[in-house]
Amino acid sequence: MGTMGKRVGVLGAVVGLAALTVGGTAAADADTAGRIDREVVRQSIDKATRNGAAGVQVRISEGRRGFTARAGVAEWGTDRPVPLDGRYRVGSITKVFVSVVVLQLVGEGRVDLDAPVSRYLPGLLPDGDRITVRALLQHTSGLHNFTDELPLDPAGFEGIRYQHWAPAELVALSTAKPLDFPPGTAWNYSNTNYVVAGMLVEKITGRPYAEAVERRVLQPLRLRGTSLPGDRVGIPGPHAHGYYRVGESVVDITRLNPSAAYSAGEMISTTADLDRFVEAVAKGELLKPAQAAEMKKLTAVSPHYGLGLEHRVLPCGAEVIGHSGGIPGYSSLMLSSEDGRVRLDASFTSSPEGGSLEGVAELVAEVFCD
Repeated sequence: MGTMGKRVGVLGAVVGLAALTVGGTAAADADTAGRIDREVVRQSIDKATRNGAAGVQVRISEGRRGFTARAGVAEWGTDRPVPLDGRYRVGSITKVFVSVVVLQLVGEGRVDLDAPVSRYLPGLLPDGDRITVRALLQHTSGLHNFTDELPLDPAGFEGIRYQHWAPAELVALSTAKPLDFPPGTAWNYSNTNYVVAGMLVEKITGRPYAEAVERRVLQPLRLRGTSLPGDRVGIPGPHAHGYYRVGESVVDITRLNPSAAYSAGEMISTTADLDRFVEAVAKGELLKPAQAAEMKKLTAVSPHYGLGLEHRVLPCGAEVIGHSGGIPGYSSLMLSSEDGRVRLDASFTSSPEGGSLEGVAELVAEVFCD
């Protein structure tokens, strides 16, 4: 799972959450990106609803042309279709927004990427003198992933799904364990990194990190369907529901307190908003050139992950950037070609029957491979 679990690869981890079955016929609308076969898209997302997803919604764009598609149902046990403009929990895609804000602060001279975290948050981390801001954004800090300490199986999560978590509590879950490795020497996906990054934004700006994201990203791009809920348990606007099974009972997991994810994965968005956002990220619209280059930079220690941005080469040779996300009930993808011209955004809600979300690889290949 993306946010509420271990590392999620852009292509592999939409497979991480409970889920799926329920047949259904995919439907598509709007203008089509002519190169992309909509029938293959339909078949791929129908396959996902037979193998893990209660419902699927996707948006595919090529330049200014594109189309939306859906499969499965919005609510288990009904035939109500997934809303094409539905809101959904995006999980770890939140990290890309947070990275953009931190890099904006770097561009303004208010944060130094290679300064130790202790300069900005003294006393927060036992190893804060050795962990840099860059290491947080790149997942090379060695900080233990706090979500490994949470009960994320369905039975266990039911006991904490409405619980409030303060960011310092999440960091304490991590720092109670030793570093996974010396800072800067290896790569390991850890949600703790982005909790600390959110706290850093708050320290520098003097305001909640959510306000910084709102003012610096959501408002300029007019992302009106995107929100940072804090302790709010519901999803505003039209949305599909996610499920899992606890014993013999089917449980609707749509409502939960996302504070356990905080700046590592609490956001709610839409495919339209994420399409606009990933285009802006790919084209460097939100950052100065130096910071836009840093965001995409890969290293020997971190060969697939820049600063909040994952980079993958598909089997066909096409290169994509973006992020995936997972939080109970929802798995998501936000992908783009490196130049921002071709984009894919998708949400998969989980079914109580479980499954592997088969069909995702075919969907990605159809969109990005010639």
